[in-house]
Amino acid sequence: MPEHTVSSFDQELKEIGRKVVEMGGLAERLVADSVSSLIKRDGALAQKVVLLDTTVDQMQREIEDRAILVIAKRQPVANDLREIVSAIRIANDLERIGDLAKNVGKRVMAIEGEYHPAKLVRGVEHISDLVLEQLKEVLDAYAARNEAKAVEVWGRDSAIDTMYTSLFRELLTYMMEDPRNISVCTHLLFCAKNIERIGDHATNVAEIVYYMVTGQNLPESRPKADASSETTLAFPGRSAQA
Repeated sequence: MPEHTVSSFDQELKEIGRKVVEMGGLAERLVADSVSSLIKRDGALAQKVVLLDTTVDQMQREIEDRAILVIAKRQPVANDLREIVSAIRIANDLERIGDLAKNVGKRVMAIEGEYHPAKLVRGVEHISDLVLEQLKEVLDAYAARNEAKAVEVWGRDSAIDTMYTSLFRELLTYMMEDPRNISVCTHLLFCAKNIERIGDHATNVAEIVYYMVTGQNLPESRPKADASSETTLAFPGRSAQA
């Protein structure tokens, strides 16, 4: 391949990578803002998150279009092909993260004006902090092409699942203790599940980064610890499966 062609190809690869990093930064911001809107009961910020999700969607389409064009023009192989395919896959996960942040924003708008004690959102705040840390670190791993950091993120997925299971049980307990909490806690349960799913997508990105850098898939099944579907609650006079 002529030298000027190689240089042009390298620039195209760098531009795709830059777009993925930019998209990741926006997705991270949407997650942070959606959680902040929940904690602060800020309906205006929640609405902003919902509206900005369309920008994330647009960036995903742009990355995919650019990547497909480069594949068609350059017919890359080996490392270059892995990098382009990985960019498409990561952009898809980031698009889903944007959707999940939007879902949280919609829940915040739904409970705006309803009274809820601060303790009800404390657990959601804690799991959000962990997920945001995972998301930031995996995006850093992608930018640095750091497979070791990607493996670290991948290995911590079970911690998020464990926290989600605990939060699930805690919110159900609040609902049982006081029926006035049922509406708000139901929305918070959906928020918590969306946030937990964001953690899953961060782990997906970690797997993709590892593959992109090494050419190998991670050797073991992902550690999972979500036991919310097995939670059993004891109501007065009967029992119920959560």
